[in-house]
Order: sequence, then structure tokens, then C-alpha cells
Amino acid sequence: MALSKMADLKDLSVGEIDAKVQELKKELFDLRFQKATKETIQPHRFKHIRHEIAQLLTLKQQQS
Repeated sequence: MALSKMADLKDLSVGEIDAKVQELKKELFDLRFQKATKETIQPHRFKHIRHEIAQLLTLKQQQS
């Protein structure tokens, strides 16, 4: 899975951005939980999720 592009996210509203950030933070928590319980995970997902959260927060800051 490739990293997301800012152009793909620019048409989101502030409410949609907040919802997406909360969804991604929950997914990041779930990944950490799976790692702690020794389940098989895809380690690159940590980077991708953190990258997308940063993009969304940057976009939200620019829109405000």
C-alpha cells in the first residue's frame, strides 16, 4: 500500500478530517495491541498510519 497523497485529502471537511483522525488513531492503538500480544502484523502500517494522521492534521491546520 502506497502512502496517501495530500491531493486525495484536500476535499475533506473539518468534521470529516476529525473523524478520519480518530479512526486512524484507533487503528494505530489496535496495531500496538496486536504487536504486544505477539499477533502477526504488518510493521509498515505503523509508518503509514502516522504519516496519514500527520497529513490530516496539517490539512486541518491549513483550513483553519
